[in-house]
Amino acid sequence: MPDTDYGYALKMGRKRYQDALARGEYPYLPVLDNILANTDIVATVNLGVMDIPLAKMVGTKTAERSSSFASNFMPLLPERSEFGAKWTSLYKYQVEEGIQEPVVAYEFMNQFYVQEGNKRVSVMKYLGAYSIPGSVTRLIPKRTDDKENRLYYEFLDFYRISSNCDVWFSKEGSYKKLLELMGMEPDQVWTQEERLFFRSSYGRFAKAYSMAHGDQLQLTEGDAFLVYIEIYGYDSVKGQTEREMYRALMKIWEEIQLANRGRKVELIEEPEEMETEHKPSIWKWLLPADDMPEHLKIGFVYADTIENSSWNYGHELGRQYLEEAFEGRISTVVIEGADTEGDIARAIEKLVQAGCTMIFTTNSKMVNQSVRSAILHPEVKIYNCSVNMSYSSICTYYARMYEAKFLMGAIAAAVSREDKLGYIADQPTYGIFADINAFAMGARMINPYVKVYLEWRRINHEKTAAERLREQGIRYISGKDMIIPRHPSREYGLYVQEDNGEVFNLASPIWNWGKFYEQMIQLAFESNEELEARKGKKAVNYWWGMSADVIDVICSGNLPHGTLRLIEFLKNSVRSGSFHPFDGFMYDQEGIIRCREGERLRSEDIVTMNWLAENVVGRVPDLEELNDEARERMQLQGIRVDESVQTEK
Repeated sequence: MPDTDYGYALKMGRKRYQDALARGEYPYLPVLDNILANTDIVATVNLGVMDIPLAKMVGTKTAERSSSFASNFMPLLPERSEFGAKWTSLYKYQVEEGIQEPVVAYEFMNQFYVQEGNKRVSVMKYLGAYSIPGSVTRLIPKRTDDKENRLYYEFLDFYRISSNCDVWFSKEGSYKKLLELMGMEPDQVWTQEERLFFRSSYGRFAKAYSMAHGDQLQLTEGDAFLVYIEIYGYDSVKGQTEREMYRALMKIWEEIQLANRGRKVELIEEPEEMETEHKPSIWKWLLPADDMPEHLKIGFVYADTIENSSWNYGHELGRQYLEEAFEGRISTVVIEGADTEGDIARAIEKLVQAGCTMIFTTNSKMVNQSVRSAILHPEVKIYNCSVNMSYSSICTYYARMYEAKFLMGAIAAAVSREDKLGYIADQPTYGIFADINAFAMGARMINPYVKVYLEWRRINHEKTAAERLREQGIRYISGKDMIIPRHPSREYGLYVQEDNGEVFNLASPIWNWGKFYEQMIQLAFESNEELEARKGKKAVNYWWGMSADVIDVICSGNLPHGTLRLIEFLKNSVRSGSFHPFDGFMYDQEGIIRCREGERLRSEDIVTMNWLAENVVGRVPDLEELNDEARERMQLQGIRVDESVQTEK
């Protein structure tokens, strides 16, 4: 066994050398000059003296010293060599005095290569230091369509405002997501205090991630950090110690592993998909049996009051249906007005303490706290009403509202006799594009010349979306799905406003949450073996539609008889699966083919849809145009919008 520090470092270097050879990899330090041999460098930037993260110090500028080190910067030359003596002397100086002179390095693709100071880097890596001062020159490659190149140019935009080179992602759009989670604007230049806080927090997380053996995953530290602050919140993370981060990281390790596998969401599109050969135990429980519980308590959390929100009102009707369907066997507890993270945490904790073993959080803004609470209370099943959220600690649920919107579009085109229809959407989040495009597809099926004029409700504008549509002479409008109890109005569903200002309702989409919750409870009580088999391995979203009776359309009795027959026929066709709204040729606003004849859009493509159909007139608002509520939703959903949807015709 070696009895000197150089001996230990030498052992580490030789082990890395042998491991690299066994894997068929280059065993020495990468040489930047060789890497740049076939690279077009378009700019050279002097970054001055900076703290270089040692984890990003990966190689040497020239080949002169590359073979003296293994690829982990540990030495390979004998201890009694001149090299060994100099390394040992430098090590002692660092321990006793501290090396102050910066190394000289080049940065390329957010990795650093030493020109002067290889042994200093080796010593500091051996000591486990986080960073080393260095005089750095950046080499910027020509912009290409290669993914790594695109990621690097996203990093350059991030560095311009943050002066931070610690964080690196493997997925495009992550720097933008990071800024959103930090509460920063895309072009907001960081203050010195913000830079120090972030670097300190990220450095502690990097050590905690290393303690958790995160290097064995394909995720970068940055990828894992993004998941971490999604769940715990950046403000909370800033005050955590390294040990606290490690413990918190271990609690969400299943979520980290899910991210490592790609964070894909499994869509369960029919209740029957989850049935097993064993009948759900709730039905056994409803029958007389000595070993079954006598009562089940279920909690519901609303972001606003029932009177002020049509969304909450719909869920409240579902909760009441549930109590009637299982009268005497199920009781429910409701908490309203849980609008902030603190409110949501207290609401869930109150429901847990009240004995609720199932909790439904009915707003997508509650998803992160739902995950935290599920980790804290693994004995409680928590479900969040959202779509395309990839967490394994909870299940999510939503409905295929686009099926109803397709029928609404067909009704509008059939009764309007006009080529201009209106559509009011809340904000551009997941699911919204599918609803808009389905309405446009349904309308075009009846009238091939129809245009759907899109307006957004949650933008900063002196006039309402309905007023803006009426200024364009549009009378037939698809508005919000339900009435708000405290502010009743006929401007919901599909309605027409006559020239005298009178409003008539033509049809309304229905979220039948009662049916949804009834079937969800059945599925929740599957055998424990199946639940444990799924736990931590995948993100599940229950995404049901007309076939499960959770989505419907109610038509006015004043509609023409032929229109009513047509809609009933289409409804039955959609319910049975013989007809699908997103079948056949579809073009977006730029004329790009999104679906071909004889094809059908996949469910995953519908959920993540971020383009507008060719007969939609309108655009997606910029982030600064949205109001505070919409910005919050956009931050949570994280949808990336194609450039094609920014065109207004």
